[in-house]
Amino acid sequence: MAARIDLTLDGADVQALAVFWKTALGYVDEPPPAPFATREEWLAQFDLPEDDSEDDGAWLCDPEGVGPRLCILKVPEPKTAKNRLHIDVRVPGHGTPDERWARIKAEAERLVRAGGTVLEEYDGHHVVMADPDGNEFCVAAAPA
Repeated sequence: MAARIDLTLDGADVQALAVFWKTALGYVDEPPPAPFATREEWLAQFDLPEDDSEDDGAWLCDPEGVGPRLCILKVPEPKTAKNRLHIDVRVPGHGTPDERWARIKAEAERLVRAGGTVLEEYDGHHVVMADPDGNEFCVAAAPA
């Protein structure tokens, strides 16, 4: 059996990143693990510094349980280099190359309105973007 993966993003404004990625992926806040009723209760079991809070992390999941979980953690340092690993947001749908490109462009525009930035376009293929904290990702067509 293959291993499952979770993805973790670092950032300065965890809650803004959580809103962006929920918009981008259609994800929702992941409930705290059983038997805990809240994330604060779950975090209390760890020996965290007193100045850490529940708002220093966000845990997101695919509501259908298909995609990987996404954890967003607050870090003090700014992003300084290109990601060595990035997320590809795959736009569903079939059609001609022009129709697929139009959907990719429309998705990139939607994500700009949500706080993302277009970094580069590879005409007809994919758009390289950054989330509000500068983490790079691509918008491309889903496999046919």
